[in-house]
Amino acid sequence: MNFAFTDEQQELRDAARAFLADHSGSEPVRAAMASELGYDADVWKKIGSELGWPAVIVPEEAGGIGLGAVELVALLEPMGEHLLCSPFFATVCLAAPTVLAAGTAEQQTRWLGPLAEGETRAALATTEAGIAWDAVALEARPDGDGYLLSGAKRYVVDGHVADWLVVSARAPGSQGNDGVSLFVVPGDAAGLTRIALPTMDQTRRQAELRFDGVLVDADALLGEEGRAGPALRHALDHGALALAAECVGGAQRCLDLSVAYAKEREQFGRPIGSFQAIKHKCADMMVLVETARSAAYYAACVAAEGRPEFGVAASLAKAYCSEAYYRCAAESIQIFGGVGFTWEYDPHLYFKRARASEALLGAPAWHRERVARSIGL
Repeated sequence: MNFAFTDEQQELRDAARAFLADHSGSEPVRAAMASELGYDADVWKKIGSELGWPAVIVPEEAGGIGLGAVELVALLEPMGEHLLCSPFFATVCLAAPTVLAAGTAEQQTRWLGPLAEGETRAALATTEAGIAWDAVALEARPDGDGYLLSGAKRYVVDGHVADWLVVSARAPGSQGNDGVSLFVVPGDAAGLTRIALPTMDQTRRQAELRFDGVLVDADALLGEEGRAGPALRHALDHGALALAAECVGGAQRCLDLSVAYAKEREQFGRPIGSFQAIKHKCADMMVLVETARSAAYYAACVAAEGRPEFGVAASLAKAYCSEAYYRCAAESIQIFGGVGFTWEYDPHLYFKRARASEALLGAPAWHRERVARSIGL
């Protein structure tokens, strides 16, 4: 398996780094995360209408450019490096794969065409309080020609600003993957209350969504009623891969910041990077980054080839990359010393994003258990 990017993929990656260096540096990130939306609307407009990044994984017949997981990873790694605040992850990495996995061709064109043009923002609402992170309890009761949705979803990435939501629900009395359905719900639907949640990571907003008898039409149902469990699982695997790629970029940035600081910060008349203890920390971080990168790239190649082991590869990447990111962020703060967690320096921003990314879309322990089960342990 060749992990090297093609010339076109490398150009996409380089263009992303150049754009993000100008529009997602330390000051723009701090301004965006303190805003009401949680991101810079002008930057998001450029990403959608000028750069065309939301169209990357949308098929050509649905209005996109029909690229794949490898190209998406090539974009997400620089986004992780620069802590991009935008609805890209929620829209392109969670909502779009769900529509692609569960929706009909007509539904894909209807919902993903405007998304590919950068005209709409979307989110996936599936996690609920008090149950396993990938379980579904919210009820969808038939009501005439439509359905009534009742319940609540939590930790919905950018759910407070999404123009439409993909919501997982189940028929009353059903269990397991049986009975799981997916619905597209407008963000301003009657009976839907959206509440922004206070989170440790201010660079990625999350929301609680409360459905108080939200009525949706029958055409809001993606695919077949009660048979969306496998499609949802496949979409969540794509989200896990995307998050892993982001984590690789964040871990790399923690290493780069640490090395640069160790070269300029002096103690006892010499740069602290000359001390063996600091060298060891940086070397350990580099091993973590390179190993995590290999795991994410492998999962991307498996996804691009449509191989059956993609779910396991995605879990492996999510578990390892998120832990590697957290360890690199923690070591970065140690190398920076007392200033590492002060507001004026950036390491604390990466530490908070790393900690939140560990829990998002399943903790590493959950994914390791899934891998273990797949190999018969």
